[in-house]
Amino acid sequence: ENKILVAQRPLLIVANKTATLVCNYTYNGTGKEFRASLHKGTDSAVEVCFISWNTTKISGNSSKEFNCQGFHDKDKVIFNLWNMSASQTDIYFCKIEAMYPPPYVYNEKSNGTVIHVKETPIQTQEPQSAIPLWIMVAVTGVLAFYSMLITAVFINYWQKSKKNTYHQSDYMNMTPRHPPYQKNKGYPSYAPTRDYTAYRS
Repeated sequence: ENKILVAQRPLLIVANKTATLVCNYTYNGTGKEFRASLHKGTDSAVEVCFISWNTTKISGNSSKEFNCQGFHDKDKVIFNLWNMSASQTDIYFCKIEAMYPPPYVYNEKSNGTVIHVKETPIQTQEPQSAIPLWIMVAVTGVLAFYSMLITAVFINYWQKSKKNTYHQSDYMNMTPRHPPYQKNKGYPSYAPTRDYTAYRS
């Protein structure tokens, strides 16, 4: 009697949105054309994707709601699923069918595999978003420090420059100048003024 037996692992936990479900099967018939499909739900109502093959050709397709691709390798079929969401957590069944030549045979329903898709926790994203924040704070702090430093140096230089100008102007104001009434006299600037009272007697 032709029989197809399927074995699946009972639980598959998905943390990175990608699952690989292996359907191991045994077949003691002489079929040449096969079809393997992956079904979701306790009643297998949703066909996720399928793959069909014969001695020369392989073809497959996936449901619009899933990203799924099947591969056949000797006595097993591998279904790869990606971009899974937590809402797709469910029990999944492999179905293997011998399509041709007759008689048509398919496996009895296996125990299935529970695929548990973990939702990406929000707190794991916080440190990733905090890294640029800390870098931004550090850069802002460094820039603020250098701005204050440059401002302080500039103010210090400006004050010193102002003091030098002030002292220079004081020095210029202290330079001795001739009184206006001496300009008309023929005496040199260093000659002492005569005392004419010495001749009045």
